[in-house]
Amino acid sequence: MNTQKITPQILKGFRDFLPIEAMKRQYVVNIIRKTFELYGFEPLETPAIEYLEVFTGNIGEDEKLFYEKPQKGRYREFLQCDADIFGVDDRSSDGETIALTVEIFKNLGFKKPVAIINDRALYKDIPYKAIVAIDKLEKIGKEGVVNELIKKGYSSEEAKKLLDKVASSKPNEDLKIIFQFLDDYGMKENYQFKPTLARSFSYSTGTIWEIIVDEFDSGSLAGCERFDSLVSRFSNQNVPAVGFAIGFDRTVLAMEELGLFPDIKTTTKILVTIFEKTLLNQSQNITQFLRKNKINTDLYSDPSLKLDKQLKYADKKSIPYVVIIGPEEVEKGIVVLKDMRTGEQEKLTIDQIIKKLK
Repeated sequence: MNTQKITPQILKGFRDFLPIEAMKRQYVVNIIRKTFELYGFEPLETPAIEYLEVFTGNIGEDEKLFYEKPQKGRYREFLQCDADIFGVDDRSSDGETIALTVEIFKNLGFKKPVAIINDRALYKDIPYKAIVAIDKLEKIGKEGVVNELIKKGYSSEEAKKLLDKVASSKPNEDLKIIFQFLDDYGMKENYQFKPTLARSFSYSTGTIWEIIVDEFDSGSLAGCERFDSLVSRFSNQNVPAVGFAIGFDRTVLAMEELGLFPDIKTTTKILVTIFEKTLLNQSQNITQFLRKNKINTDLYSDPSLKLDKQLKYADKKSIPYVVIIGPEEVEKGIVVLKDMRTGEQEKLTIDQIIKKLK
C-alpha cells in the first residue's frame, strides 16, 4: 500500500472558495442574473475550456499573456458573465447593453458606476499597433504611451501629435445616438465620452466602453464593445453584435474593498439537534417535516456529541434557530425552539414552529 503523502496545492491562477467567500460570489451572481432577466436577456451556457485558436488573432497583443500571468482581480480560472445582442445593427442595441451594464453595478451597490464610452471608428486612420499603445494610457500615462509609440517606429514628435489627435476627437453620429438613448433612460450622470479609450481587442469594430468607479483604482470592472466582424471569423455569415463581459473577480474584489457586501450568513434557517442517539429517529422525522415545508434545515451530523457542542456549531454558522427534542418533549409531542440571537426558548408543536418560521 502506497503511504506517500500528497502535498495539497492549487494550480497557479486557480482558487478554492470557502463557504463565506462562495456565498459572497453567489450573492453577486444572483444580482447579475436578476438584472439580466430584468432587461429581457436569456441564459446561455458554454464550455469551461476553449481551444486556444479561438482567441489567437482575436484579442490583440495581449494574447501572448493569455493563461500566463494571473494578476490582481484576474485569474486563469474565472467566471464569465456576458450579455450580448446579435443581429441588430442599430445603435439602440449599444445603448441598451450600456444601460444594462450600468444598472448591474448600481444594483450591486456601487454609488456611481460610470460607463466611459468611445467608438473604434474614430481610430479608422490609426494603425492597430498604435491603438494597442494608446490602450495603455491609464496604466502607463502619456509619457509611457509616447515611449511605446516610439518603440513601434514613430518619432517623438509623431507620437505626441498622434496622441493629441486622439485626445481631441469628438463624438460621431453613432455615439450621439447612444448618448441620447442613455439620456432618455435617465442615465446622463452615468456615462462619459472618452476619446482615448481604445480597447486593444482586434475584433472591436464600433462602440467600446468600460465601467469604472471612482473609489476603486485597480482597473475597469467590465469590458464592452461592438464586434460586428467577429462571427464572420468563424462562419460565412456577417452578424452584427454588441455586448460586454463583467470582470467578475475584480468586481467581487471591489465590493470587498468598498464594504458593499451585506452581512452574508448561511441560508440554513434551523438546526435540528440530536439529544441522544436513541432519539435520532425523532430528530430525523422533524427534519424531514421541516424540509417538506420548504424550511432550510440542517440535521446535526454526529449523534455522539453533547448538546452544548451542537449549539456552538449553530452559533458559529449563524444559524438563527435550533430545535431541541429530549425524552420529555417526545412524551408531550412538543419540541424546544431556541432563538440563537436572543437566547429565548419556547416549547412548541412542530406545526407552530412552521407557522412561526414562515
